[in-house]
Amino acid sequence: MRWLALVFVALIVGLQYPMWLGKGGWLQVRETDRQLALQRETNLGLKARNAALDADVRDLKTGSEAIEERARAELGMIRSDEVFFQLQRGATLPAPAAKAPPRGTAR
Repeated sequence: MRWLALVFVALIVGLQYPMWLGKGGWLQVRETDRQLALQRETNLGLKARNAALDADVRDLKTGSEAIEERARAELGMIRSDEVFFQLQRGATLPAPAAKAPPRGTAR
C-alpha cells in the first residue's frame, strides 16, 4: 500500500512539473506578463513622443510662425528691424552708493 502512495505522489509531481516549470508554465507566464507591462509603458511614452513630433510637423507645414520660432531658438536668428539684447545669467547691477548722514547731526 505504501508503494502505491509513492507512485501516486510521483505521478502527481510528474504531471505538475510542466505546469510550474515547463515551457508555457506558470513561471514563464509570469515573466512574460512582466515584460508585456514594461513594453506597454515604453509604447505609451513613444506614442506621446510621436504625437508631439506630429504636432511639430503639422505646425511647420501650415504656418511660418513655427519656422520663425525654430530659427530664433535653434539658430539665433533675428529680423533686420529688431534689436538683440543678450542677458548674462548671474550678472548683477552695481548697488547704488549709500548716502552718508550730514556732518554735525546727532543720531
